[in-house]
Amino acid sequence: MRRLALLVPLLALAGHTAGEAKPVIAGLPPVPVTASGETDPVGTGKADAADDPAIWVDPTNPNRALIIATDKKAGIHVYDLTGKDRAFIEGGRVNNVDVIGNIVAASDRNDGVNAHIAVFRLDPDKLSLTALGRAAAGTGEAYGFCFRKTAPGEPLTAALILKDGTVRVGTLAVDGAPSFAIQWEYKIPTQSEGCVFDGDTLYVGEEDAGIWELKQDGKGAAARLVAPVDNRRLVADVEGLATIDHKGQRYLLASSQGDNAYAVFKLPSLDYVGRFAVTAGEFGATSETDGIEAVAGNFGAAYPDGIFLAQDGDNAPKAQNFKLVRWDRIAVALGL
Repeated sequence: MRRLALLVPLLALAGHTAGEAKPVIAGLPPVPVTASGETDPVGTGKADAADDPAIWVDPTNPNRALIIATDKKAGIHVYDLTGKDRAFIEGGRVNNVDVIGNIVAASDRNDGVNAHIAVFRLDPDKLSLTALGRAAAGTGEAYGFCFRKTAPGEPLTAALILKDGTVRVGTLAVDGAPSFAIQWEYKIPTQSEGCVFDGDTLYVGEEDAGIWELKQDGKGAAARLVAPVDNRRLVADVEGLATIDHKGQRYLLASSQGDNAYAVFKLPSLDYVGRFAVTAGEFGATSETDGIEAVAGNFGAAYPDGIFLAQDGDNAPKAQNFKLVRWDRIAVALGL
């Protein structure tokens, strides 16, 4: 969710009265990194349209990858790692997206009363997406979405996050008409969106409150707030979440949208590591980031140790897009 804020000097806080704009809150100083590339803009201009990315890695050639990302007012783009827009499929209001194997799925907001998951098949050779249909997922407005990583042949497990904070985890069937069988459900207090699995553990971002850890407990979940919005590590909104492995350690990354930074935590301990920001460079800075993604691997000279990908909320004068950052630059900046 995008929040508009006015840049007001911090000293003005003492004289703040009702009806005046509050100052922007800045968390702990982030270390700076610059982007190594960017995607072509999404098709919808002059609007908050780009939202969430995912990265497909070729199982037969792990040095090859594609970016799959939403224009939440129109559909889904497929980009190569140079950022070139290689394919687009209309989907209307698709918000968050993820990919497993050649299956791409997104939270479908075209019906604000009944939630759906839009399902597509990726053809990585033809660089195209084919719509397979929509899986009904109960009442409510679909908002966040993520897959649990599974081995080929295993049932597809996914989490759908409703805008009101309801979390539904279930099995997504894609043979024939797509269907979603809910296994468990949990209600986070307020508006939530970003999510990522770490094994069987699900992390969800409650935008105004912080990051929740959910573990299935029967038809519900054992839940705890593991990284609250404290205006130091995280500044609301808490938006996109991602994980990445580095030197035998797994990390959780979160978009601290309120101050244009990204917080990093160790998994499973959730120990705080540090923060970074994508600052001005050849491809511009990122700001007001919604969705993020990260993947380890060697993707050639441009990304030899992995990729961090972030939606950019201000790519003016062009429409919004996604910035690519070499993961090794982030790791060095944070001393990982």
